Amino acid sequence: MILNPKKEKYGHLDERSREIMHKTIDFFEDMGLEKIKKDYHERVWYAEFIEFIKENRIFATLLTPSQYSLDPDARWDTSRNSDYSEILGFYGIEYWYTWQVTILGLGPIWMGDNEAVKKKTATLLEEGGIFAFGLSEKEHGADLYSSEMKLTPLAEGGYIADGSKYYIGNANEAALVSTFAKNSETDEYVFFVADPKHENYDLVKNVVEWQSYVAEYALKDYPISEAEILSTGSKAWDSSLNTINVGKFNLGFGSIGICAHAFYEALDHASSRNLYGKFVTDFSYIQQFFTDAYCRLTAMKLFASRAIDYMRSASPEDRRYLLFNPMVKMKVTTQGEEVINLLWDVIAAKGFEKDLYFENATYDIRALPKLEGTVHVNMALIIKFTANYFFNPDEFSEIPQRNDSANDGFLFNQGPTKGLGKIRFHDYNIAYNSVDLPNINIFKEQIEVLKEFLMTAKPSKEQASDLDFLLSLGELFTLVVYGQLIIEKAKIENLEDDLLDQIFDFIIRDFSKYALQIYSKTGSTEKQMELCLKMIKKPVSDLPRFQNVWQNSVKVLNNTYEMNP
Repeated sequence: MILNPKKEKYGHLDERSREIMHKTIDFFEDMGLEKIKKDYHERVWYAEFIEFIKENRIFATLLTPSQYSLDPDARWDTSRNSDYSEILGFYGIEYWYTWQVTILGLGPIWMGDNEAVKKKTATLLEEGGIFAFGLSEKEHGADLYSSEMKLTPLAEGGYIADGSKYYIGNANEAALVSTFAKNSETDEYVFFVADPKHENYDLVKNVVEWQSYVAEYALKDYPISEAEILSTGSKAWDSSLNTINVGKFNLGFGSIGICAHAFYEALDHASSRNLYGKFVTDFSYIQQFFTDAYCRLTAMKLFASRAIDYMRSASPEDRRYLLFNPMVKMKVTTQGEEVINLLWDVIAAKGFEKDLYFENATYDIRALPKLEGTVHVNMALIIKFTANYFFNPDEFSEIPQRNDSANDGFLFNQGPTKGLGKIRFHDYNIAYNSVDLPNINIFKEQIEVLKEFLMTAKPSKEQASDLDFLLSLGELFTLVVYGQLIIEKAKIENLEDDLLDQIFDFIIRDFSKYALQIYSKTGSTEKQMELCLKMIKKPVSDLPRFQNVWQNSVKVLNNTYEMNP
């Protein structure tokens, strides 16, 4: 389940897609760790990576919907794109960031009504262009209601754009910048494209001390014609949120890539280091740290990979992906932080050394949950699904694994972003009852107590307005959904029972932790406290199971990957 770029064959992909993955891996391995680290520390803009993308038509192939290209291999394929996100995260989040922001910049274009701009965009991708997403602003962040970028109609026709955007990746070199604004006369939302080469486009500065360029830019009397308008009104509003659904899904796979590379470095170091007459990996607590990190990373990959299937199979009648998607953005990325923390506890001061990839990982892994905004933004969204998920299941056909070579056209025609509370889900018990393992059975008991909590001790009006309280409750719900998709994907992958049960060892412990948090809130009621205590359970201790996972899944990865120097 953990990516090894030197051994991964990508057998599930077609020939052109495999070529892209292997060429990208070779590009970074040929560059070598020393060069990557030097550029990272010196904040060097990665022009050679942009040139590599251009020469090999990589973004053109991966990010052009099939109907806008004559290339039979061009399509928007979430499964293939997730593979690419994982590779870029593995080698450097800076390279991933340019890919990620390009995807965001393309969203409003492919979702818009302007066919001429779409055709132009396809040409720009062929020419090696990258793109930018001008949404957030310095004073308001991603609060779209308060957007101060204005489009003012002119008497003779057309518009003038005025305002600034802040924290906009790629805005220094983008071929086009998709920009969100309001009509100054009607207050109507609008998306348009701006050209960074235009004289009225002011690239103010890079707002971060980082290898990537994250810009503040300003438009001053910038002329806009109808030819640059992508969408207006509710369509523009929906495009902004639906673009985030598509683009920021990649956050999870960036995190998975970071953790995989860091895992190899940490394991190789610990396995070769001898202290007090023993190798570090002979200490039982070190084995526990590594096994926990491996199980958490495997769970991240299982969940995010299964979420792909729901994304690619979505339709107006099946919008379950709108729960699983923010969980990839929030849960998978925060679990990535947990993985790095565990590995860092093993290698300690070594993690600060400037010549290791691990140093990058400790910094970059923190960025991913925050690039989405904050965890609470996603949790507030996730909580909207709780009632229907637990108490109002519907029947759906089983979603198969979706790594087929199809264009994911629905993602650019998702429709209105309203009605989240009406989305229905299949019965989560189908997954949980398909497995009979000790820790999964304990977790099912915890789930039943959570349901009792929601039925008999649900948050009061005051508690519902307490974000801290809701975050802990949301974490409990999230773990149920997390476990469900992990089980579904484990069955598809024929995952070993011992590894699956060991994964639920940490899920039980995490569930108990969040239950204790609710118990400890100053405003929790006696009934809530009683039920929280019932949720706190201990996973089954099984030394043979643990040793099987440690020996045959974790320790065997020692000396299996090292990046070229």
